[in-house]
Amino acid sequence: MMSSLPEIGVTGSTGAVGGLVALGLAERGIAQRLLVRTPDRAPRVDGAVAVPTSYADRALALRSLDGVRVLFMVSATEAPDRLDQHRTFIDAASEAGVEQLIYTSFYGAAADCTFTFGRDHYATEEHIRSRGLTHTFLRDNFYLDLLPSFAGEDGVIRGPAGDGRLAAIARADVAGVATEVLADPAAHRNVSYDLTGPQALTMAEIAAAIGEQTGRPVRFHDETVAEAYASRKRWPAPDWQYDAWVSTYTAIAAGELAAVSSDVERITGRRPILLAELLAGRG
Repeated sequence: MMSSLPEIGVTGSTGAVGGLVALGLAERGIAQRLLVRTPDRAPRVDGAVAVPTSYADRALALRSLDGVRVLFMVSATEAPDRLDQHRTFIDAASEAGVEQLIYTSFYGAAADCTFTFGRDHYATEEHIRSRGLTHTFLRDNFYLDLLPSFAGEDGVIRGPAGDGRLAAIARADVAGVATEVLADPAAHRNVSYDLTGPQALTMAEIAAAIGEQTGRPVRFHDETVAEAYASRKRWPAPDWQYDAWVSTYTAIAAGELAAVSSDVERITGRRPILLAELLAGRG
């Protein structure tokens, strides 16, 4: 019976954030049910049992969630039907009797936020609320870990970000907050946390920091929106993907990702990782 398995369910453990959460819970001796598409790929950590699931398969989701009391739900891979997948899985969680759902949302998620995927996160939050689920929303900013990949092979970061600032956060800090919430879920009922790094940097400052650490010239080129769409056409992709790529930068330009929150330090007791620290391997 699934109900005899651990009552804490963790999705996304084969990925970066979910994997760190699984490790963090194991280090605390907290039993967990790793909900994964392919159980053989789940991390091998003490006190964990891997169980197959799927966001898009309601019947399988229901079986995998039987007996789960607290669920950590990492957002699905970006896709045209991601919101439908989320709704299917959330409905299954509600029907299975999940008492509290912790969801990795996005900083500033809103119906009209500039970053297009932020709108999907807002709609997911609204669906969780509509099902009456006790929830915790972890609204993380863009990942600090991904910023070096923004630079092309020529060492140029291109995008219409202007002088806007970005308070990006390390994945390890998101996982640290999630682990604290899962360790004491009752203390985090029906709240949203804004998860950011400790500083807000312009893309020019980010480029300079990457260049200083890597030893190669890296600079920022502030494209127009039209230039941004044109430069990304070199990669075949659907229109919704181009919109997401470009709105990553226009959201920064609009100032929607600049505010620095104290939530990470307040919950974990530790200052979030700085970009320079992450680049130097000290994060």
